Amino acid sequence: MSWLHEFEERLSALDTQQLRRRRRAVQPQHGAHLLVDGKPMLAFCSNDYLGLAQDAALRAAVHAAVDVYGVGAGASPMVSGHSVANAALELELADAVQLPRALYFYAGFATNASIVPALVGEGDALFSDALNHACLIDGARLSRATIHRYAHADLNDLASKLAASTARRKLVISDAVFSMDGNVADIRGLLALCEAHDALLLLDDAHGFGVLGPQGRGALAAAGLTGPLASSRVLYMATLGKALGVAGAFVAGPDTLVEWLLQKTRSYTYATAAPALLAEAVRAGLRECLGEGGDGRRAHLDALITALRAGLMPGAHPAIDAAGWTLMPSATPIQPLVVGSNADALGVMAALQARGIWVPAIRPPTVPAGTARLRIALSAAHTLDDVSVLLQALYDAALAPRSAG
Repeated sequence: MSWLHEFEERLSALDTQQLRRRRRAVQPQHGAHLLVDGKPMLAFCSNDYLGLAQDAALRAAVHAAVDVYGVGAGASPMVSGHSVANAALELELADAVQLPRALYFYAGFATNASIVPALVGEGDALFSDALNHACLIDGARLSRATIHRYAHADLNDLASKLAASTARRKLVISDAVFSMDGNVADIRGLLALCEAHDALLLLDDAHGFGVLGPQGRGALAAAGLTGPLASSRVLYMATLGKALGVAGAFVAGPDTLVEWLLQKTRSYTYATAAPALLAEAVRAGLRECLGEGGDGRRAHLDALITALRAGLMPGAHPAIDAAGWTLMPSATPIQPLVVGSNADALGVMAALQARGIWVPAIRPPTVPAGTARLRIALSAAHTLDDVSVLLQALYDAALAPRSAG
């Protein structure tokens, strides 16, 4: 029998472990409401943290760009795909994060998977946080550098591994905001270790850009490490499909390092550039993010985070306490509620869906075994009433297993 038949068995094994994933057909409605497989849902699953994905200013920018640029970029940025809009966006992104230069990519995953191999290779040393995103992990593997995995957010463990390394070139890679836990890395501590051990620091701020720091300029700005205090040892990466509501990513940092990435990053050289219409949408999103409207969106988002956490903290409601669910510490829009087993997480997700609420259950290998969770993602598109509806549904779902037992 051909080995190709094994895929059917492997899929069955995923079903047994309750690990098979499925897509849903989604159509936006209003605010945080969607049609999901044709059914209305209040969604707490999107990374559209500032609620810009459906914003009128961004849609108008796209319509205007289509008349000027058409739809497709046509070629790699190194050939003819680097439009006037893309060039303007790079200048504005560098200014936004207060770093010397930025390079605009068509997709976030491809960015990290390609820039890491452009920075280090065989014989070099790479130090990766245990909870880094898959794109950083894949980039590390593709680089062929020796990988040292340090315990999550454990600077002592990282320090010991850096001290023990004899490699001349060392690269430390870390999420700035960890996508499934919502906690923020100690960026100043990471940079201090890189300074002490002659290492380069690559930060992935996919979930912090637009949300953290003054005017949403990101986790590096929140740590006070931009502008005159920016280090030549930091490369800053962020995505544009989350808080800015569009698509793509960028890397910013010292001119020499960014120029090197321009020359050597394969996903930049050999992939078709992001269309100009997307660049114009990002530029519109960036203006909103950095303006007074952005401050208002972030203030509202903070109020939503406060309300949700107040309703799920220990002692807030007996049902949550009795169920043994744990809200992880996070001051970001990512609010993980750890349920435990895969089956329980899927059961709570299903109970919420029956009430017209969509909160995704996150299971291994995305998170460690035994920590399956609901990843509650808040957006400025939500209202305080939306949060109240979610809290009541969670209380009811928490009671269901007890009454069934």
